[in-house]
Amino acid sequence: MSDLMSIVRDTWLIFRHNVRLSLRQKAGIIFGVLQPLLYLVLFGPLFATIGTWETLIPGLLVQVGLLSAGMAGFGVVFDARSGVLERLRVTPAHRVSLLLGRVLGSSVTLLIQSIMLIVVGYAFGMRAAVPGVLAGLVLMALLGVSLAALSNALALTMNPDLFPPIMSTGIVPLVLLSGAFLPMSMAPGWLNALSLATPFRYVLEAVRELFAGHYATPAVAAGVAVTLILSVVCVTVGTRVFNRENA
Repeated sequence: MSDLMSIVRDTWLIFRHNVRLSLRQKAGIIFGVLQPLLYLVLFGPLFATIGTWETLIPGLLVQVGLLSAGMAGFGVVFDARSGVLERLRVTPAHRVSLLLGRVLGSSVTLLIQSIMLIVVGYAFGMRAAVPGVLAGLVLMALLGVSLAALSNALALTMNPDLFPPIMSTGIVPLVLLSGAFLPMSMAPGWLNALSLATPFRYVLEAVRELFAGHYATPAVAAGVAVTLILSVVCVTVGTRVFNRENA
C-alpha cells in the first residue's frame, strides 16, 4: 500500500512539473497544433462542400494526437542529452512514476491542443453536441497517454539522431490510413484492409460517431475497446523499457 501511495505521489509531482514546463512553452503548444489548424482553415471550407465539419474535426484531432503525443519522446531525447535523465535516475522516485508523470503531462498538452481545434471548428460551423465532444476528448486523452508512452519507449531505445526523422516519416502514413481526411470505406480493398489493421481508424470512427451524437453504436464500442487496449499495451511497454533503460 505504501509503495502504491509512493508511486501516486511521485507521479503527481512529475506530472505537475511537466505540465508547468509545457504551459510555460506556449509557442510549443501552438506549433504542435499549427498544421491541423492550417488544414482546418485552408482545407476545411473545401471539405465542407462534400462533407461535414463533424467529420473533419475528429480527423484533425487524431492528426494532432499523432503529431503531438506521438512526438513526446523528443523530451526524453532532450533530457538525455542535457543530463536531466541521468539526474532523475539517482532520485528515489519510482521508475513507473517517471514515465506516468511524463505521459500524463503530454496528454494534458494534447487536450489543450484538441480544445483549440474544436473551438475553431465551432467558429467555422461545426454543430457537434457538447456531451459527444466531451466523450471524444476522453478518448483523445487516452490516445495521448498511449502515444506518449510508446514515443518515450522508442526514444529510449532508438538512436537519438534517428528518432525525429523516423517518427515524423512514420506519422504521415498513419494519419492517412486513419481516414482523417476521407472515409477509408471509399478506398480500394487493399488500402481499406491496411487501414483496418491500424488502431487509429477505430479511434477516429468512434470520435466521429460521438461528435454526430451517436453514443451506443458498434463503432463507439470498438473505438473505446481499441483505445483501452492500446493504452494498456503502450503503458506496459513504456514502463518495461523505462525500467530497463534506467535500471
